[in-house]
Amino acid sequence: MVSLLPNPAPPSDPSAHMVVCGDDGLAHRLAAELRGVYREQVVLVVPPARRTPPQPMAGRARAASAALFGRMVTAVNRGTGDSDDTLVPDERVMEAADPTEAVLADAGVDRAAALALVYDDDETNIRAALTARRLNPRLRLVLRLYNRRLGQHIEELLDQAAELAAATAGRGGHGGHAGHGADITTTVLSDADTTAPALVATALVGTSKVVDAEGLLLRAVERRPPRPGEVADPGLCTLALLSATSNDPAGAEGSEDSGDGPRLLPDAEAVAAATGRGTVVLEQVSYSGPPLPARRAGVMPFASLFSARLRWSLAGLVAAVVALAVALIVVTDDHPLHAIYITLLDLFAINEPALGAPTGQQVLQLLSGLVGLLLLPVLLAAVLEALGTFRTASALRRPPRGLSGHVVLLGLGKIGTRVLTRLRELHIPVVCVEADPEARGMAVARRLRVPVVVGDVTQEGVLESAKIHRADALLALTSVDTTNLEAVLYARSVRPDLRAVLRLYDDDFAKAVYRTLRTAHPAALTRSRSVSHLAAPAFAGAMMGRQILGAIPVERRVLLFAAFVVNGHPQLEGRTVAEAFRPGAWRVLALDTAARGADARGEAPGSGLVWDLPDTYVLRAGDRVVLAATRRGLAELLGRRTRSSR
Repeated sequence: MVSLLPNPAPPSDPSAHMVVCGDDGLAHRLAAELRGVYREQVVLVVPPARRTPPQPMAGRARAASAALFGRMVTAVNRGTGDSDDTLVPDERVMEAADPTEAVLADAGVDRAAALALVYDDDETNIRAALTARRLNPRLRLVLRLYNRRLGQHIEELLDQAAELAAATAGRGGHGGHAGHGADITTTVLSDADTTAPALVATALVGTSKVVDAEGLLLRAVERRPPRPGEVADPGLCTLALLSATSNDPAGAEGSEDSGDGPRLLPDAEAVAAATGRGTVVLEQVSYSGPPLPARRAGVMPFASLFSARLRWSLAGLVAAVVALAVALIVVTDDHPLHAIYITLLDLFAINEPALGAPTGQQVLQLLSGLVGLLLLPVLLAAVLEALGTFRTASALRRPPRGLSGHVVLLGLGKIGTRVLTRLRELHIPVVCVEADPEARGMAVARRLRVPVVVGDVTQEGVLESAKIHRADALLALTSVDTTNLEAVLYARSVRPDLRAVLRLYDDDFAKAVYRTLRTAHPAALTRSRSVSHLAAPAFAGAMMGRQILGAIPVERRVLLFAAFVVNGHPQLEGRTVAEAFRPGAWRVLALDTAARGADARGEAPGSGLVWDLPDTYVLRAGDRVVLAATRRGLAELLGRRTRSSR
């Protein structure tokens, strides 16, 4: 059954709206992101909600009638603004159990600019994507899939279908519907890939206002006005000047149309003239803690072969053999090498009895035989330990002694595994804690040689084994909210100043936990994040087109980061970096040298992003640049019509 919550009036631009289909918090969060950040019209398709709790049998008929009536009523427009629960007047919500062809048609998929399928089931998303591609070959698709390998094949399949449909339409004279800058490609995302950068940045620097630019994590940092005589560090660049007022910087003066609020993308003259105003600068997220210990690849350290007790036993036996050899030299006045040889023969019981020898030599022979008896079990234990170590050479490592300044990661599921990979890419020491020895992240931890403590984090002594008392940060990323909360609370009792980040499923619960922990531990840095809260910006950026890298809020405004190929954009092509900079609209930040094979300075291909581009560098058609833009500026570059905030 489909329940439609209609609009008071049809959308003014039906070809530009976006459709979001999902069955959990990510769908609602994604719709709110599209409304609040990008000012897009959104049609939200969600399963029928349970509006009343379970009731006795006598009242179920009445409750069912009331629920059926409630699902058919018109949605109440609750005003405008940037709140997640805000509906703009030309939005609508549909309730449907499954995204069937009829449901997608009612949602206007055939006229929509983009469709996001974020159901928790991969099969549901794939089935709906195939149907939507048939209804609208020019539709931009964003899918949420957990199976990454299958997602790559589905992405190629849907893109090929779109290309064939576009070629057919072009031959029939019906092309060009999408307009300039259209992106009809398919993007497959997963929660783990989209939330990992924000979680890593939160653990390192305490903020989730980050942008993942070609594998490089960037963050926006607010800085206070410099004192007289001081020179403020501009970072990579100055993104904005904050509001001049300090009593309510996020108030009415910070609205999109106000001239007294924050000034986005100012030029150098405006920054120099803005005395007494704070700034927002762009910085690279980096790790400044102790480096990882240097290890030669493929070489196993001797200390990991044998336990400390066995090493001490072997050292004691070696010392006993040396002492017996020295005593034999003293007693018999023999040559040192011959004395050592005789001692070893006595040790292994292969020498003849010293029947006619002096008493001292006979005593030494008996002592050597006794040491030999002690040597046999020690050698057997050494062989068994070495075999066990080699058998698990690619298995789990224990946290080394003296480890400090590391990150303790709880949970090696989908998200924990991806976060672990990103942390190691940044060369950050990590100790993992996982209760399930067969968890999917165990293989990754073995491959990366990351220490892992196997045990339930709620049990006493598990966090201590992970050296929590000497750690810099704690990332609680298990799939159980209560486990994450309990781990953070216990870690707080051990280290009140520990930086803690916990993953919680419900966004409202995450906010409540964050406020309570902030009040209870004002000197510590605690962040509680829901997966939907962290994943929504990446999904929203994909719906706007693959060129969107992310968004960073500046008071009540938003700065968008995008990657553009200069070809086809007259505002960029053939202009210098200084000429392409439009204050308040967009600014070229970096040049992707891997995209065209060499940068402006002739560096080798694949050298990454070049941030300190000279103002005189001319942007060529084949260049791919990373730029920051306002909503209106990005809409102008994309050739889209903007929606003003009402």
